[in-house]
Order: sequence, then structure tokens, then C-alpha cells
Amino acid sequence: METLENLATGYGLIEGPVWDDSRGLIYSDVINGGVFCVGLDDSISQVIEHRRGIGGMALHENGGIVVSGRNISLKPADGGDTVVLLADNPDGGRIGFNDITTDAKGRIYAGALSFRPVGHDETPKPADLFCIDLDGSARVVGGDVMLTNGLGVSPDGGKLYHSESLRNLVRVYDVAANGDLSPHRTFATIDGGIPDGLSVAVDGSVWVAIADGGRVDVFEPDGSLRRSIPCPLPMVTSVCFGGADLMDFYIVTGSRGSGQDNGGTVYCMRADVAGLPVSPASVAIP
Repeated sequence: METLENLATGYGLIEGPVWDDSRGLIYSDVINGGVFCVGLDDSISQVIEHRRGIGGMALHENGGIVVSGRNISLKPADGGDTVVLLADNPDGGRIGFNDITTDAKGRIYAGALSFRPVGHDETPKPADLFCIDLDGSARVVGGDVMLTNGLGVSPDGGKLYHSESLRNLVRVYDVAANGDLSPHRTFATIDGGIPDGLSVAVDGSVWVAIADGGRVDVFEPDGSLRRSIPCPLPMVTSVCFGGADLMDFYIVTGSRGSGQDNGGTVYCMRADVAGLPVSPASVAIP
């Protein structure tokens, strides 16, 4: 039985955890707004103020943080003006973005949203998956995603995993050398919860947060279930490997099922395998 340490609590809905070697674990509060950090000394600080709806983040090689929400934007390290990398298009049905990840070359994959999944009663509609290339251009590389969530790349860079929450499955695509994707296949089907954020380990295993399931499911590279890790709270939203050896495994949650409005919590345990390093974004900044 794994031992989960409670590192931080008091958030509405935690999402987008990323590990920064120089700072620690960085994560967002979708509902209350802001980006926070559990530092290397376990202190808690605020990194970005106000912005709500950040469902995914990635470090940029220039020191800034790429965040999702109404658009995909860069928050500069010096606190300067936000730079939009990929805008919304409400007239075209694209009202925002959720989870994001990077590949080894620094491209960004970003799942778009066509409806507001949190705090609104809207009819779900499909949306696209985008790739922001190194020159800053963006293109659609996948589609028909009812509710986009976790994204992660395999150790050899040849596969992209993608949580499709409303269909209760994790997709997998083959990745071409230029970043284009094949038609998706089903990697794993989830029972007893909703697939949310995910991370990939160096052995190719895929670690998936199961929202409303109170656990993390760990899948072998062939899609078979290796094991499940129970979590004290049911609304497990995302996961991330970190620490100096990338064997600290972070689990973040929302408040639902905690008995309080701001019960979202950051947990940590020691994993039995290291996480795959996630490259910083290298896309050109307009």
C-alpha cells in the first residue's frame, strides 16, 4: 500500500501539475484562479495571480510558463505582458483549451474545448487537437474529441496518449517526424471513473488520473492494467512525476467529495519507476 503525503490543500480544483527542477511542483487552481508552487523546501508560493481556467501548463525554454484557458498563452518569467500563442475562436466553436503537453523537440500539443466543462450546464460538443510547431504556427492534428484531457508522449516519441473523458477512454496516436498524428486508436477503456490528466514513465507505462474514481490507473505500454493507486479524495484530476530523480509522484485533486468548497489537495508518493522527463516548449514567441 502506497503512502501518500499531503503537501498542500485548500484549493477549488487543482490541475496542470508540472515539475520544475529549479522551483518544484507548479500547479493551477481552475476555479479560484492562480498558479502555485510547492517549493523544493516544501514552502508554498503563488507564481501567477488571478487567471482562472488553466487546465494545462508547460515550461518554456525562455523561463516562462505556457498556460491554457481561454487561449494558449505564455506568461513571461519577468512578469511581463502575456503573449497569446494560440487564440480562441468562439465564432468557430473553439472557446478555449484544456490540457497541454510537449514533445522532445519542444512542440506543444493542446486540446481545444467547444463547451465549458466546469461550472456550466452546456451540451458537450466535439473539438480539435492542435499542434503548435517550433515556428509558432498552429494546425489541427486530431478531431472529434468530446472532452479533451491528459496528454503525454511515449519514451521513443512515437506515440501520443490522450484522455477522452466523456467517452471514458484513453486514445493513442502514432506521431510522425513532423509532429502530425495518425488516426487515433483506443489505448485503454476506463470503468468506475473518468480519465483525466496523465503522465508517462521511462518504462513506457501510462499513469492516468481517474476523476470521480479516487485512484490512479497505471497501464502497461500495451494498454493492459498494471495496477491502481488509491487516493483519499475521489476527484483525482491530474498527475506528475518530479523530484531530482523523477521518482516523486504527485497526485492532485478537486474538491468534489471532500466535504468542503476548497478541499483540493496535492499528494506525493515515491514511485517504483522514474517519470519520463518532459521537454520545455521551444515554440517561437510572437
